[in-house]
Amino acid sequence: MPQLLIIGGGHAAAQLCAALTEAAYSGRITLVSEESALPYHRPPLSKGFLKQADDSLQHLRGDGFFDTHRIDVHLGDAALAIDRASKQVSLRSGLQLAYDQLVLATGARPRRLPGLAEGLQNTVLLRSAEDALRLRRQLASAQAVVVIGGGFIGLELAATARALGKTVTVLEAAPRLLARAVSPELSEHVLQTHAAAGIDVRLNAGPLQVVAEGDRASAVQLGDERLPLDVLVIGIGATPDIALAQAAGLDCANGVVVDAHMRTSDPDVFAIGDCTAFPYAPWGEPLRLESVQNAHDQARTLAATLMSQPRPYTAVPWFWSEQGAMRLQMAGLARPEARRFRRPGATPQSFSILHYEDGRLVCVESVNAPMDHLAAKKLLELGRSPAPDIAIDPATPLKAHTA
Repeated sequence: MPQLLIIGGGHAAAQLCAALTEAAYSGRITLVSEESALPYHRPPLSKGFLKQADDSLQHLRGDGFFDTHRIDVHLGDAALAIDRASKQVSLRSGLQLAYDQLVLATGARPRRLPGLAEGLQNTVLLRSAEDALRLRRQLASAQAVVVIGGGFIGLELAATARALGKTVTVLEAAPRLLARAVSPELSEHVLQTHAAAGIDVRLNAGPLQVVAEGDRASAVQLGDERLPLDVLVIGIGATPDIALAQAAGLDCANGVVVDAHMRTSDPDVFAIGDCTAFPYAPWGEPLRLESVQNAHDQARTLAATLMSQPRPYTAVPWFWSEQGAMRLQMAGLARPEARRFRRPGATPQSFSILHYEDGRLVCVESVNAPMDHLAAKKLLELGRSPAPDIAIDPATPLKAHTA
């Protein structure tokens, strides 16, 4: 019986287990996670989890799933090294696990702020439920919150803290919010919405320095201005967790390099999710995505590969983010040179931005417009593009073009 070993306890790892059991995989599956909890939904950690009264997590699979399907689970025991020659993985506990095929689903880790002192009790980098629980406890007695970073995680946490009645300041080094992920038009809308909610957003914020007193951050020094704080949140992006892969000699370049079937440079080692750099046909170059969609779809692609029914990964990327009253949904990927058209929605806070390259629809950003988002996903999956002069007509529903 083949031994399949999965390293990781997030969405990609859980989805792979589910997809393989659905496909009646005949091998033995072992899951190794450095976290002590079974795989759980991570998006709520920056939103609803911070507001709830208990510590319960939304598990991705029922408590009995792994037992029912005879999946061996090692929790709270990080993988430390891969020996590809002997096909063994060493765990922190000293346990050695053998494998025939190995899957890396190690995700990504938050970037640390250069020069930030270690061990500051009121400073949080959000990756796990443990981080979120610590932040929730800090917020309970805090008034002033400073968030360094105007990306998705930073803005979601800022909106949540503001909803809890905190004074919130966001410091973003770039000239606009979400600069790497969304269009300038959407960036401006997000900025104005957060400002209207009472969040103090500072763009082009730098250089800055965190001021510490003992084991706590007390302020952020921004030029000549000192911003006092009770809680400091660092949200300046993430890096792929590829330490194991690199140490094992696997090809890595902004992620573990995989082909369209999730194979690494070792035929017996695979990788899925946030840690991977995979071929993205529309751009003709490798891409790394941090999204639940990507984790799930790559897991399904790998399940097909492991079942000897390979099919290449061709999923349309999509993302979402809840920031206070805003629900942002993005389907597809666009580059700065794309032509953009704004499609009005039912309210001033509801609209979509359609991106075209060479006359083809390549991306749709929607704000509080879920039907536009669903239609956009279908259009992009079908490879069909409504003409710009029709698509931006507010009297013509976007869904009408999906037939």
